[in-house]
Amino acid sequence: MQLSSSDKLLEVLDLNILIDTEEGLLPAVEGLSFYIKKGESLCLVGESGCGKSITALSILRLLSSPPLYISKKTKIIFKGLNLTNLSLEKFREIRGKEISMIFQEPMTALNPVFTIGEQISETILAHSVLEKREIKKYVLELMSKVGIPEPEIRYNAYPHELSGGLRQRALIAMALSCNPKLLIADEPTTALDVTIQAQILELLKKLQRERRLSLLFITHNLGVVAQIAQRVMVMYLGKIVEEATVDEIFKNPLHPYTKGLMASVPYGDVIKAGKLKPIKGSVPPVGTKISGCNFHPRCPFAKEICKSCPPKLKQISEFHRVYCHLV
Repeated sequence: MQLSSSDKLLEVLDLNILIDTEEGLLPAVEGLSFYIKKGESLCLVGESGCGKSITALSILRLLSSPPLYISKKTKIIFKGLNLTNLSLEKFREIRGKEISMIFQEPMTALNPVFTIGEQISETILAHSVLEKREIKKYVLELMSKVGIPEPEIRYNAYPHELSGGLRQRALIAMALSCNPKLLIADEPTTALDVTIQAQILELLKKLQRERRLSLLFITHNLGVVAQIAQRVMVMYLGKIVEEATVDEIFKNPLHPYTKGLMASVPYGDVIKAGKLKPIKGSVPPVGTKISGCNFHPRCPFAKEICKSCPPKLKQISEFHRVYCHLV
């Protein structure tokens, strides 16, 4: 089924992010294209250093430039509007209001010298005409909705006075304060213990259903993917290697990297069978030049063609595609 442009809330076309090095400009993310439908949750999964976070930051124009630059041929289309053509002033009207982000580490994302209430109010002040008294009432309601107990007390608290879980809830409240259409969550449960992780995931799922949010969720944790995703993109060294629905990616992983991720994470049948196998080696530094398939130096099945020729797209089913010579 071919999706119309009206079904796609966000469409990223040919995203190329370049990093300035002593050897010149090298690709950090290369030829990345994807879309997110209205109300859909899309997971971007891969090890640290694969380019997931800079992909998210590029959508919001938050890359450090230099050393990172977005190629001029890239298009980022949101609600039919090409964001790459917008002036920074116009883009600021969208960032925080229409598209918002939950950052990875709440202790560094929150300003230590301002109270939680002040920081949640800041985005609302920038994008609304509400009076300060109305804003405080709204912020208290929002804090309560995201599960922050005693919001009147926490409103005047500083970030260091809250637990990791409450700080993350405060970040979620900030991200949702202007009722965005697209929420980007960059590893929002990484620094939390397992119980709090589960609570945050349930909260995000509930808020997504209630507000019909589109969600771009970035993680390296396949257990999280299983809980929150509808579609999954597996990313390695700046490129997508496999994309499928969450059911297909777990039932029929095809790329050796996807299979490696599955085998190296302790869950379900992997634990029962005692077959936990880490992927050998590590992700090369961003911008590393590799001939052929980016994964071939770590792939246990690599053949000569993998070392010399980049793999082409293979469409397995309507929503399942893979880049691999061996499939």
